[in-house]
Amino acid sequence: MPKAFDIFRVKATFPEELSALHELAHNLRWSWRHDTIELFRRLDPDLWESTNHNPVRILGMIEQKTLEQLVDDDAFMAHLYRAYEDLQEYLAESTWYESNYGATKSPLYAYFSMEFGLTECLPVYSGGLGILAGDHLKSASDLGIPLVGIGLLYQQGYFQQYLNSDGWQQETYPFNDFYNLPIKLEVNPDGSPLTVSVTMVGRVVHCRIWRAVVGRVKLYLLDTNDPRNSPDDRHITNQLYGGDAETRIKQEIVLGIAGKRALRALGLNIHVCHMNEGHAAFMALERLNLRINEDKLDFDSALQVVRSGTIFTTHTPVPAGIDNFPADLIETYLKDFCSESKIAIEKILPLGRSEPEHQHQPFNMALLALRTTSYANGVSELHGAVSREMWQAIWPQIPIEEVPIKHITNGIHTQSWVSGEMAALLTRYLGPDWMLKPGDQSIWRRVEKIPEVELWRVHERRRETLVSFARSRAAEQSRRRGGSQREINAATEILNPEALTIGFARRFATYKRATLLLRDPARLKKLLSDNEKPVQIIIAGKAHPRDNAGKELIRQWLHFASREGLERQVIFLENYDMNVARYLVEGVDIWLNNPRRPMEASGTSGMKVIANGGLNLSVLDGWWAEGYHPDLGWSIGNGEEYSDSNYQDDVESTSLYNSLEHDIIPLFYRRSSDGLPREWVKRMKRSMSSIGAIFNTNRMVKEYAEHYYLPSEKSWKHLSTNSYSQASELAKWLKDIKNSWDSLEIVSASIEKKGVRVGKQPEITAIINRGKLTTNDIWVEVYSGPLDADYNITRPQVTRMTLVNQNANGESVYSCTVPLVHSGLFGYSVRVMPWHQYMPGDGKLIEMMKWIAPASPAKTG
Repeated sequence: MPKAFDIFRVKATFPEELSALHELAHNLRWSWRHDTIELFRRLDPDLWESTNHNPVRILGMIEQKTLEQLVDDDAFMAHLYRAYEDLQEYLAESTWYESNYGATKSPLYAYFSMEFGLTECLPVYSGGLGILAGDHLKSASDLGIPLVGIGLLYQQGYFQQYLNSDGWQQETYPFNDFYNLPIKLEVNPDGSPLTVSVTMVGRVVHCRIWRAVVGRVKLYLLDTNDPRNSPDDRHITNQLYGGDAETRIKQEIVLGIAGKRALRALGLNIHVCHMNEGHAAFMALERLNLRINEDKLDFDSALQVVRSGTIFTTHTPVPAGIDNFPADLIETYLKDFCSESKIAIEKILPLGRSEPEHQHQPFNMALLALRTTSYANGVSELHGAVSREMWQAIWPQIPIEEVPIKHITNGIHTQSWVSGEMAALLTRYLGPDWMLKPGDQSIWRRVEKIPEVELWRVHERRRETLVSFARSRAAEQSRRRGGSQREINAATEILNPEALTIGFARRFATYKRATLLLRDPARLKKLLSDNEKPVQIIIAGKAHPRDNAGKELIRQWLHFASREGLERQVIFLENYDMNVARYLVEGVDIWLNNPRRPMEASGTSGMKVIANGGLNLSVLDGWWAEGYHPDLGWSIGNGEEYSDSNYQDDVESTSLYNSLEHDIIPLFYRRSSDGLPREWVKRMKRSMSSIGAIFNTNRMVKEYAEHYYLPSEKSWKHLSTNSYSQASELAKWLKDIKNSWDSLEIVSASIEKKGVRVGKQPEITAIINRGKLTTNDIWVEVYSGPLDADYNITRPQVTRMTLVNQNANGESVYSCTVPLVHSGLFGYSVRVMPWHQYMPGDGKLIEMMKWIAPASPAKTG
C-alpha cells in the first residue's frame, strides 16, 4: 500500500452555537454523567452505538444539515446548556482536597499505569488493573487530588474477541484512530508535536504525548508511532500486553523513563510518583538520573530521595505473575540509559534481584519497585497478607506481619457503574450527596427508606435491558459465525427477562476457575431446566491470546450449552469490554466469582453490582473476604485453602451448587401476595446500605492521599532542603550504620514476674551495648504477646522502650511496661533497629533489625 506524500488533518465544520459540544466531548467526565451521555446519544442514536460511544467520532461524522437543525432545536440546545453548565460548576466547585489541604497551582502526584480503563471508546485497557486505574483518576478528579496519570497509547490496544463455530477464541487487532478519540496531541508553540525520547540499543526512540482530560485530572499517554522512528520502534506501543519479553521491556522503558521525561517536558516537576504495578518501575531509574546529574548527588543519596517520594501498589498474589527479565536483556536495553546517566549497570541490577549479589538471577520489576519506594501496598486485606508472605525473604529479620507492605482495598467509581435508572432512584431517596460523597456511610443508610416495590421495579427494568442487549449481541454473533436465519432468529429469543440471572464475567485465567459450575454438568442442567424456577447464566471474558488453557474454558461453556440444549439459558457474550460489563453489573441478580483462594488480589467486578442492587456469590478471596456477611450475600466455602486443587474444586463446586439450590433460588422465587420477593429485596437493601460506602474509589483514593501521597511529599521536602544536604546526611548515616551495626549487642533482658496477673503492667528492662553507635542511632522495642505451642509470639503488640540509664562502657539501660490483658502463657523479645529522623515513615530502618537471642522454653516461669 503506498504511503502518503504529505499529511494534514481535516477538521469538522461546526456551528459556533454548538462549540460547547467539543469541550464536553473532550472531557471524559461525560463518561460518568448520564445526562451528558444522553445528550450525545441524542445527536444520533445509531452513530452512538456504531462508534462504540465515542462523541468525538460522532461530531466528525454527523451531517452538516443535522448540525444546523440542532441549532434551531430549542429542546436540544437547552439540554446542551444544562450539560455544559454542569461541567463548569463541577470544575469550579471547592473540593475535598482543597478544603483540607489547600489549593495547588499544579499537580503534586503522578500515577503511572500500563493501562487505563476510562471508557469503552478509549481502548487502552484489558481488564481489572486498567479499570481500577481509570476509576482512580475519576475519584482523584472528584476529590480534587492534584494528580496526573501517565500511560501508553496503543495503536491497536487490546485485542477484539470473537468465537468460531467450535467456540474457540479468535483475535483481531483493529487500529485506533487517535485523531478521532477524546484525546489531544500535545504540541510545541509552533504546532509541531511535543515529544520526548529514550535511547535503546543504539537507536533514539521518539515518543509523542497525548492528553486526555478526566474531569479535573489530566492523563498523558505516550505512543511511539512517530515517523522519525524505525518501523520496529514505531510498533513498541502497538498492542497492550502483546509481543515477547523484548516488546514488554521496551514498553516498560517507555512508560517509566519516557513517562517521567514527558512530565518534565510538560513543565511538571512532580515529587511523588505512584507505580500501579511493577510495569512502571523503570521510572525510579529516571528519577535517580535526575538527582545524580541535575542535583549532583551520589547514587546512595539519590536513592534515598527517590525512595522518599515513590509509592508502589502491587496487584499480583503469585511470583509467576510478575515481570522477570534475564540479566543480559536488562543490560542490552539499559546500556544506553546507563551511558547517558552515568549510572553503572552494576548499581541497577542488584535492585531487581532477590539476592543482590547473585549475578545470574533474573531482574524482577516488583523487586525494583520495592527497593526504590518508601510505601508499598497490596489491594485488599488478604492480598496485603499474601504479599507480605511472598516477599518476606527480602526482610528475613522481620516478623511476617511487619513486612513493610500494607494494604488499601480497591474500590470502584460508583457513578461510572450505576445505571441511570438506579442513579435517579438513589438521588430521590438519598439526596444528591450520594454522588458527591459516595464513601459516606450515613448517606447510604438512607437506602432503607426506598420502598421495596420501587427498588425492585428499577432492578427488573435493568434485567430486561440486559436481556434485550444479550439477545441483540447473540444474534450478531450468530450472524458473524455464518448462522442460518433460523439460528439468528432463535438468538433473538434467548433468556427470560423474569428469570434469576447469574453473571460471570472476567479475564479467563485458569485460576479464576470459569468452569467450576461445570464440575457436575447434570446437576447444573437440572438447575437451568426448571421451568417453575428458571435460572440463566450470562458469561463474558477474554483469554490472553497465548493462553490456550483459558481459551479451552470458554470452549467448554459453549459446548456444554449446545450439547445439553441450553442455548436459551446460557449465553456467552463476545468481546467483553466496559460496555458489556456495564450492562451486566447493572442487570444481573447474582454476580458469581470463584477464584482459587488466595489468588484473587482484590477483584472489583463484584463491587459494581452493589449499587445496582445485585448480590454477590463468591469465594472468600480478595475484597469479598472483607465485605462478606451472611445477610449481604453468599460465600463459596469458608475461606479454606487447600494443597490439593482437585479436591478443592470438588468441595467448592458442591458448596456452590448447594448455595444455589437451597438458598439463592428459593429465596429469589419466594414471593409475597403482591408478587414481590421481599426477603430478596431486603437483602439487596442491606448490601447497598452496608457496603456501598466502603468499596468505592473515593474512599480508596482518600486513603492513598492521607497515608501515602501527603507523607511522601513531606519526606521529599525534608530530604531536598538545602540542596539535598539532608539526603546526603542520611546516606552517610546509612553507610556508617552498616559498617557499625555488628558492634551492637543486646546484652540481656528481664521482666519482673512476681505477682504477674491479668490487668498488671510488669516492667521489662533491657541492657544494650551500643558499640560504635550512639543512643540517637537506635530504636529499642519490646515485642510481646501470647505464645503458641511452639513458643512463638502470637497476636503481638509492640512497645517502645525508653532510655533510663547509660554508663561509660557504652551500655544503655532501657525499660517499658507491657499490659497483660489475657491469662495464659505469655512471652516477649527485645529488638533494636537503626533510627534516623530523615528516614521516610517512622524513621526506623527495619531491614537491619536485631533481636535478643531467644531463651530456652525450660526457663519459662
